[in-house]
Amino acid sequence: MASKDLYYVPHGSKWPIVATLSVFTFFLGSAMLFNHSAGANYVFGLGILALIYMFVGWFSDVISESRAGNYNKQVDVSFRMGMGWFILSEVMFFAAFFGALFYARMYSIPWLSGEGNGGVNGTHEFLWSSFQAVWPTNVMPDPSNALGGGQAFSQFTEVIPAFGIPAVNTALLLLSGVTVTIAHWALKERKRKALVFWLFATVALGFIFVFFQAEEYMHAINDLGITPNSGIYGSTFYLLTGFHGFHVTMGAIMLAVIMFRSLKGHFSKKDHFAFEAVAWYWHFVDVVWLGLFIFVYWI
Repeated sequence: MASKDLYYVPHGSKWPIVATLSVFTFFLGSAMLFNHSAGANYVFGLGILALIYMFVGWFSDVISESRAGNYNKQVDVSFRMGMGWFILSEVMFFAAFFGALFYARMYSIPWLSGEGNGGVNGTHEFLWSSFQAVWPTNVMPDPSNALGGGQAFSQFTEVIPAFGIPAVNTALLLLSGVTVTIAHWALKERKRKALVFWLFATVALGFIFVFFQAEEYMHAINDLGITPNSGIYGSTFYLLTGFHGFHVTMGAIMLAVIMFRSLKGHFSKKDHFAFEAVAWYWHFVDVVWLGLFIFVYWI
């Protein structure tokens, strides 16, 4: 058991170096895939397997240490501060992408049409004199066709409507925020069956969200012709929604782990930071989606 004064430090842990090598292999494989290098699939696959091994092993050790009573209140405070800083870093991560979207819509597009600096410096005359400041920018220069003597522009004619799948996904995520809150209440009231049920509901809603987003991507690419190469609209659309979908997937997996731990009775009314940390993360994912729905789909 940890004393009130002793801060537990796991000496001789292999996981930091394993994490470093795993992340390096993963990013190396990703770079090789983007550059169509020989053996890229093998390196990328090895990186994925190494990351899974690292996460499962490291978190298993942390769970075992927690169950053994090695963590005191000081360690609990450190965990809470660490999770808080991690979520702040995630806020900055998405803020950068929202900033790119804002800059493109509010500055770059007007400049290209002749407004502001574009009008003063003649930017639109040199780059694209017939460009019109509309959003989304559904007409893009197509150098491949131009070099072949054909039409120099490509375009898509429709965009993803806000009040279709995006609205359904918004309802799903908002509902999942309610279910995870009810699960937290059940944990505090020592109602394990209710805790597991509402956690299962939250996990299910998360994976349903991901399924609908995959359906939306298939519709956008196959039916509407919107790809990551479809100008600034396509690139920001897939960048923001894709990273958010990844975060929802990771959050749902973490909630599933918490659900299985709850089945084993790992949490008590006063000792359940792991649950709280994942719940914080899930609420963050909900809030980010509201921003995406408004600025990517609606406005």
